[in-house]
Amino acid sequence: MDSIISIENLAKTYANGFVALKSTSLDIRRGEIFAMLGPNGAGKTTLINIVCGIVNATLGKVTVDGHDIIKDARAARSLIGLVPQELTTDAFETVWDTTMFSRGLFGKPRDPARVEAVLKSLTLWDKKKDKIMTLSGGMKRRVMIAKALAHDPQVLFLDEPTAGVDVELRQDMWNVVRGLRDSGVTIILTTHYIDEAEEMADRVAVINHGEIILVEQKTELMRKLGKKQLTLQLQAPLAELPPSLTIQGLDLHAGGMEITYTYDTKAERTGIATLLAELAEAGIRFKDLQTTQSSLEEIFVSLVSRKQP
Repeated sequence: MDSIISIENLAKTYANGFVALKSTSLDIRRGEIFAMLGPNGAGKTTLINIVCGIVNATLGKVTVDGHDIIKDARAARSLIGLVPQELTTDAFETVWDTTMFSRGLFGKPRDPARVEAVLKSLTLWDKKKDKIMTLSGGMKRRVMIAKALAHDPQVLFLDEPTAGVDVELRQDMWNVVRGLRDSGVTIILTTHYIDEAEEMADRVAVINHGEIILVEQKTELMRKLGKKQLTLQLQAPLAELPPSLTIQGLDLHAGGMEITYTYDTKAERTGIATLLAELAEAGIRFKDLQTTQSSLEEIFVSLVSRKQP
């Protein structure tokens, strides 16, 4: 899959000496949902703002579908839609007018049919004559997306797209984002909600202190860095684990009624067969077992804590 955004050695240092972004290189593939995870102040928004032409980089180069964001700024910017974290709309405009105006900002001709299609795709058509000030927070967020899509961009940046949105509407917004990806739009999102990335992203980047720690296919990341846990529900309680059990990573829970075994999914041998054999030899019987795998949140916390300065 070819790249639609190419970032080479990008860095940003502000006048007060604060290093917001260290030398960063990254390729974002056409048609993917790419999630950037990181704590507040990690550099996510700085990176987005540089690509979108809002902030000037100190060093480095960015191209969008082959267009340099400095040398060919107009062409590059016309390919990008941005939904910022802050709700910045004219409260007294109607949904229709603000969306049509945004299309005109990029030199696109009036196209009522196209604006209608955008509003309908975001379930905003019945709100087209409503003033933005009368809308709920979730609907205002949808209007921001409509404005960003009005000029038919190939890339859409979503900076904390569901911040402050209730759980039900978050699920609805996820469906909207998937639909945009299916229509050919490349989606780059930042989020504090780990489950959002786990649910939607094709690839994940973890960024901390202005540095990208890693970029990985989501499923591969969870395979490489995730741990699995085997839980055995015992037939009779144990006061303590017998010393004859040589396997490491065992814990006794639930009043002695459960043994948990945590193991690395990358290991050639998981040790499960040895564990079961040792349990049988010790006369410990179990009535049920189940396995669970690390969530993306656990992996993220582990990665960030490892990289603390």
